[in-house]
Amino acid sequence: MDEKILSAHGLTVEEYNRIVKLIGREPNEIELGIFGALWSEHCSYKSSKPFLKVFPTDAPWVIQGPGENAGVVEIDDRYAVAFKIESHNHPSYIEPFHGAATGVGGIIRDILSMGARPVCAFDSLRFGDPRNDGKRENIKDTRPIAQGVIKGIGFYGNCIGVPTIGGEVVFDEVYAGNPLVNAFCLGILEKDKIFRARATKIGQKMVMVGSSTGRDGIHGATMASAEFSEESESKRPNVQIGDPFFGKRLVECTLEVMQKGLIEGCQDFGAAGLAGSTSEFGSKSGMGVRVYLENVPLREEGMTPYEILLSESQERMLYAVDEDKVDEVIKIAKWYGLEAAVIGETTDTKRMEVFYKSKKVADLPISAIVDDAPVYNRPRKEPEYLKKTREFNQNTLPKVDIKKAIRKVISSPTIAKKEWVYRQYDHEVGINTVVKPGSDAAVLRIKWTVKPEIDSEKAVAISSDGNGRWVYLDPYEGGKRVVAEAVRNIYVSGAKPLAITDCLNWGNPENPEIMWQFEQATKGMADACRELNTPVISGNVSLYNETVLPDKRINIYPTPTVVAVGVLDRPEDAIPSYYQEEGDLIVIIGDTDKEPTINGSEYLKEVHGITAGKIPPINFGTEKKLQQFIRENRDKIKSAHDVSDGGLITAVLEPAFTEEKTFGLDIQIDTEYRPDFELFDEMRSIVVISASQKNIPYLEAKAKEMALGFKVIGVVKGSAEFSLKIGEIQIKDNIEELRSFWENRLNKLLG
Repeated sequence: MDEKILSAHGLTVEEYNRIVKLIGREPNEIELGIFGALWSEHCSYKSSKPFLKVFPTDAPWVIQGPGENAGVVEIDDRYAVAFKIESHNHPSYIEPFHGAATGVGGIIRDILSMGARPVCAFDSLRFGDPRNDGKRENIKDTRPIAQGVIKGIGFYGNCIGVPTIGGEVVFDEVYAGNPLVNAFCLGILEKDKIFRARATKIGQKMVMVGSSTGRDGIHGATMASAEFSEESESKRPNVQIGDPFFGKRLVECTLEVMQKGLIEGCQDFGAAGLAGSTSEFGSKSGMGVRVYLENVPLREEGMTPYEILLSESQERMLYAVDEDKVDEVIKIAKWYGLEAAVIGETTDTKRMEVFYKSKKVADLPISAIVDDAPVYNRPRKEPEYLKKTREFNQNTLPKVDIKKAIRKVISSPTIAKKEWVYRQYDHEVGINTVVKPGSDAAVLRIKWTVKPEIDSEKAVAISSDGNGRWVYLDPYEGGKRVVAEAVRNIYVSGAKPLAITDCLNWGNPENPEIMWQFEQATKGMADACRELNTPVISGNVSLYNETVLPDKRINIYPTPTVVAVGVLDRPEDAIPSYYQEEGDLIVIIGDTDKEPTINGSEYLKEVHGITAGKIPPINFGTEKKLQQFIRENRDKIKSAHDVSDGGLITAVLEPAFTEEKTFGLDIQIDTEYRPDFELFDEMRSIVVISASQKNIPYLEAKAKEMALGFKVIGVVKGSAEFSLKIGEIQIKDNIEELRSFWENRLNKLLG
């Protein structure tokens, strides 16, 4: 077989020989396309699968862990939530608007296929530094990519009626040629009415419902499993085009046939299109499938069997339906204005047999397609760059003007307010958003379910995190911290953390240093999940996030995006991230006396232009005590905000910038360490809270009982002044000006 043909399908010569051995002959072109898509990194996880086994996946509240379209956890006696995150990185560089929009549509259908009504979305985004636009060769400017991605997310989510209630945006030059667009969705369902991607008996009909099939998205899975190069623009046809209005009709149709008991299983059409959905149906059901391509509704003339089978056109679902219910399912689909057709049935052959106009065009054992993809134990080697980054000594840094440093850090693109982004999203649709974007965690009422008269009294809290710089400097410790940060954002909102989903965005797995990072980071993440009792219930891996230039290769930082989900007994129990009243005292709780480090910090990068240093181990004992302290005393805590990106000073300032007003601050910090280290350290387990003066003695006593550090560091003022005394340094600044630095940065860079 010609290597160029194999390469076009994302296959190697060794993989082709494996295919020939598995099926006992040479595959035809259609069969080669099936293997190319289903054996791609995107679908088969052939480089990452061995390392994913370290994740804990069970807990008493976990109903469905990894292996289905989404994970499911129970939140009360009746209801559960299904959630998952996935990547749409490569399509979003090639075609930012449609790449991002279809990423949102795809993850919504994953949640829908579990029997859940999608009720909210999150997005985790990474872009290059827009301050470097016009200075790069062979790489697009960041500004139009970011604008296109954000508009695409807003367009799809707003139109389909699923509110985007939170997320994160990070800017770093390593993502300039390979942005990360990770889309998350959460849905609500009755916990005893879960649907799965499988049939229940031989002879069940496979009914395809939704949009008609076109040529968009062909080779999408293989494109997502390769690095970027100067030829990336030629892959524009591999990006799917979404229609959220059609998607909304598909959501309502699918929920109706589920509620009426008309279907037995459900699978969305994602990567590898019809080939992927039907073969996965057969594999999970332990059955074979027979597919009739001439029955597939088409929107383009002259489509070949290859194109029909591998198209990744959007807004399509596959139902498993008993024969006597097929007519009713199709009738309902037609009422919603959707295409619907029987395109196959389950068999006892355990083979995928594909026909086109009575001619068999593919005949493969399903195990060969789905289960027998190669699993690579790729070489691993500790990166050479770590020798240099570990040598960094923060004590050699020159002293800086603290006032200027504060302004520079809070106005850096990563720290600055993201209102320019989330104001383009409808986060109010459904009127269930309790805590809106901009806080540590978003909070959503459990309402708008299939039976409004028996809605749950609970609420869910959702937070995302993924500091790739930490993981780059120490994959193991960084991996632990990414999980801990996402979980901390849940408990500072007053919620009990339940579980996480992750999207592991990495570089080229054929590079031993990249795979070493991956192995170490997954170990760290798994250890954190076990310590914090937050199992991984779903996820996604995105590899080959690498840009190939004429003179070099640029891999992204190893970036595990973690979304944590927690539950509150009542929406009213949510703790705000912002100060509430003049006169309240500001307190830091946790590792308050631990020596600070600015290794890997935003301060070190922005002020000194350095990314270096060792990442110290996280204290899980403190994390667990902080979680207990916050949840047990939330009735006396007026606001809570964790210390992370930007350090202590950012965590102190941001809560003063409320929507209604800007509070003044009088801050006094006693420290034996360098003021800049104390202010910009991101590594200590510390939470900033505010409370009324009368409750401070009680809270301090409780913290002392738990051996938690407790320091009153300031007071909330009504004036527009920011006063800071730290060590021998005293600073005064106008709080409104500080807010302006923080609030307007992205408007200037992206607006």
